[in-house]
Amino acid sequence: MGFFLNRLMFYFGALLIAITLNFILPRAMPGDPVTMMFANMTAQVTPERIAAMKELLGFNNDPLYIQYFTYIKSIFSWELGVSTTFYPMQVNDLISGSIGWTLFLAGSSVVLAFCIGSVLGIFAAWRRGSKFDSFISPGFMALQAVPPVVIGILVLFTFAISTKWFPTAYGQPEGAILDWTSWDTYTGILYHAALPLLCATVAQIGGFLISMRNNMINLLNEDYITMAKGKGLNENRVVFNYAARNALLPTVTALSMALGMAIGGQLVVEMIFQYPGLGTVMLNAVNARDYQVLQGLLIMITLVMLLFNFLADILVVMLDPRLRKGGK
Repeated sequence: MGFFLNRLMFYFGALLIAITLNFILPRAMPGDPVTMMFANMTAQVTPERIAAMKELLGFNNDPLYIQYFTYIKSIFSWELGVSTTFYPMQVNDLISGSIGWTLFLAGSSVVLAFCIGSVLGIFAAWRRGSKFDSFISPGFMALQAVPPVVIGILVLFTFAISTKWFPTAYGQPEGAILDWTSWDTYTGILYHAALPLLCATVAQIGGFLISMRNNMINLLNEDYITMAKGKGLNENRVVFNYAARNALLPTVTALSMALGMAIGGQLVVEMIFQYPGLGTVMLNAVNARDYQVLQGLLIMITLVMLLFNFLADILVVMLDPRLRKGGK
C-alpha cells in the first residue's frame, strides 16, 4: 500500500508542476495572448472588448498569485475555459469530442505493435544470429529511428495520393453520421484509420521487438531452460511456455508506458492525415493562437501520460510478487 501511495504522490507532484508551467508560459511571453490575438485584426477593437476578453480568459489585472489559484481551481473543477477559435464553444467539449479518436488510434497502434514486436522478438531470440534475426532486428530498429513525419508523408503519398487506395484525411466518410448500430460506421472508421494506424504501429514495433529479444536471450541461458531442453520437450513448448512467458513481464510494463507516450507521439501523424483527434485540434489551435485550447490539450495529454504510467506501476507490482512484497 505504501508503494502505491508514494507513486500517487509522485504523479500528483508531477501534475502540479505541469499545471504550473502551463500557467507560467503564456504569461512569460511579451504582452499577453489576448493582445496578440487582436493584433492582426484589421477591424477596430475597443479597449472594453479587450478587457472583457482578458477577464474571460483569465488574463486580468489581478495579482499573479490570485490568477494562479483561480487557474488551479478551474483545472480541478475541469472548467478549461472558452475557445477563441470556435467561440463560444467550451474547451472541455472541444477536447472531449476529439480524445476518443486519439485514444482509439493510440491504443490500437500500441497493442498491434506489442503483439507483432513480441512475436518477432521471440523468434529473433530463438534463432539468434540467423538470417531472420539479422534482417528483422536491425530493420525495425532503423524504422524506429525514422521520424514519424517522414513515415507519414511517405505512406500518405504512396497509398493515398498515388494509388488512391485509401483516403487522404478525416476519420470517417465525409458527411457520414456516426451510427453505432450500423456496420458501415465501423468499416468507414477502420478504412480511414488504416494509414494513420499503419504509421503509428510501424514506428513502435522496433522497441517491443528489441525488448522481447533481449529478455528472451537472457532467459535462454537460465538453468530451467537448459533442463527443459535436456528433457527433450517440444521446441514450441520450451519457447512459449518457459522462455516467452517469463520474458513478457518487462515487455508488458513497456506496453503500459507506451500507451501514455503514444498519446503525445502520434499527434504529428494525426496532423498529417487530418485525423479528428487531439493532434488536429492542436494544429488548429496553434495556427489560430488559441491559448485556451492549447493549455487544455497540454493538461489532457499530461493527465493521460501520468495515468498510464501509474497503471504501469500497478501492473508491475501485480505481475511480480517480489515487488509486491517489497511494497508492503
